[in-house]
Amino acid sequence: MVVGAGVIGLTTAVCLAEAGLRVTVVAADPPERTTSMAAAAMVGPVFVARSDPGGAREHASFDEFVRLASVPGTGVRISTGRFAARVGGPHAPAIHRPTDVVPLGPAELPAPFTSGFRASVPCVDMPRYLNYLRLRLTDAGGAIEIRRLGSLAEAASLAPLVANCPGVGARTLVPDPSVRPVRGQHVIVENPGLDTFFIEAPFGPSWISYFPHGGHVVLGGIAVPDDWSLEPDLEIADEMLARCVAAEPRLAGARVIAHRVGLRPARPEVRLEVQELEGTRIVHDYGHGGNGVALSWGCAREASALLTGSAP
Repeated sequence: MVVGAGVIGLTTAVCLAEAGLRVTVVAADPPERTTSMAAAAMVGPVFVARSDPGGAREHASFDEFVRLASVPGTGVRISTGRFAARVGGPHAPAIHRPTDVVPLGPAELPAPFTSGFRASVPCVDMPRYLNYLRLRLTDAGGAIEIRRLGSLAEAASLAPLVANCPGVGARTLVPDPSVRPVRGQHVIVENPGLDTFFIEAPFGPSWISYFPHGGHVVLGGIAVPDDWSLEPDLEIADEMLARCVAAEPRLAGARVIAHRVGLRPARPEVRLEVQELEGTRIVHDYGHGGNGVALSWGCAREASALLTGSAP
């Protein structure tokens, strides 16, 4: 059994089902109502070496998303865009993936950005991608059951093997008080003709980002710790839109299609480890913060191997 139907849970379920296990995903919310649905989502750049455990997960995920970009219907594509910083910023030699990094000068960036680089990375249209994972799971014989579990012990009573991927729900389900919500919000607008993305180094409570996905653009972003609200804040949305228009004037007047809100499951570090509970083998896989998509395949393969006792 897999607990959670976000990108971590679904990816883990796919790995297990395609390895021949009978898999049921049990989740309080369907994939389209998870935090993953609200993600922008970009995979990379990877700043950590493959020899580092965390880096290995990022590299594995980056490689898989590059492969998925060539598969029709996944919602994944390789997109070129600009990474910008107001002061300083990462240098090309520090980036392991992608390999096509080109430094940019101030003249190639909107004010007030002073440095940055251009690169091509996988970008993911999350509604399409989550549907792809759902279909891939059912094609492998898996199923999704929507119901809320009251405790980890309840999950352990239902199956001999449990992959615990509940996102921010781990705070109460496990319970793990080190898991905290970091509220994110995006504005979805009609695409006025953009085909490249832009993202400011997201190190503060707000930043400028826009990611075109065909007919729509995902605008961001914010990070509000310890805020559990899933209701869109229209004042924040207006501010977000104004910041993005300042960086890309073609967004001015773009019709707002929707608002997306999600709760990133922040934790001091990702929890990916085995626990035995009442005869059930549980592998915890949660606490990815805003990096769930970028870590999903590496973590899912590791969690699957820990659960089944096979080599990753």
